[in-house]
Amino acid sequence: MKVLDGKNISNIIKAEIKESVDVRLSSGLKQPHLAAILVGDDGASLTYVGSKVRSCKQVGFISTLIRLKDSITEEDLLIEIKKLNKNNKVDGYIVQLPLPKHINEERVLLAVEPNKDVDGFHPTNFGKMALELPSFIPATPFGIMEILKRYNIQTSKKSCLVIGRSNIVGRPISILMSQKGSYGNATVTVAHSKTKNIKDLTLQADIIISALGIPEFLKEDMVKQDVVVIDVGITRVEDITHPKGYVIKGDVDFKNVSKKASYITPVPGGVGPMTIAMLLKNTLLACQRND
Repeated sequence: MKVLDGKNISNIIKAEIKESVDVRLSSGLKQPHLAAILVGDDGASLTYVGSKVRSCKQVGFISTLIRLKDSITEEDLLIEIKKLNKNNKVDGYIVQLPLPKHINEERVLLAVEPNKDVDGFHPTNFGKMALELPSFIPATPFGIMEILKRYNIQTSKKSCLVIGRSNIVGRPISILMSQKGSYGNATVTVAHSKTKNIKDLTLQADIIISALGIPEFLKEDMVKQDVVVIDVGITRVEDITHPKGYVIKGDVDFKNVSKKASYITPVPGGVGPMTIAMLLKNTLLACQRND
């Protein structure tokens, strides 16, 4: 069994991005600029955005954080988005999810300028990705594909089960895994909350990518020997014995599933750091497109 160290790979990618930025600046080109809109005070979102800001500094990006009260109206939020769309100094930006319940998430994401949509959530980018045209790939699926490439994990002719069908992870990764290419060409099945006899599917899979959000859902008796397991799940589970009052759990029972897996990502330290690294990579791409 080999642990897929997303943290280490993400640091390598950040170093590569930093080198590209240094070359840009020495050539008199624009410094990449990533902005983030954060609505409210959600703890997980604050932590995640804070990590993005620190990562920007690490690779030599300019970063702008726009913090808004959770009482902001949808119309006022859309005004802020229009400002970023028109701001030529900003190469790309994200709207941190989730948004307050009174705001229509779909309407907000549709308002983002596709050429600045470094999260890859806009239908224009999603559609281009599906058609194998140049686009911004959603950061988490992008990170998963990069892990497979960096560890040279063969996917062609393999059976891949994706658990979860969200537009952020499940659907895009199922498309990417089935596309033509060195790290694609898998036969992909998508399972979800309405799937019957899911254990029958997991036992057949050579590669399992789980983005379900149920702590330790995937057990040892649900996987076959030498399976490749990518755990996208990240859930805060209450634990009064822990100093923070909670622990972070993935979708996979890592302790036991790792006994049978050939490769497996840990939580934390697996897919999470890769998501931020690929967001930075998308931002660099956006900046290069504007040269």
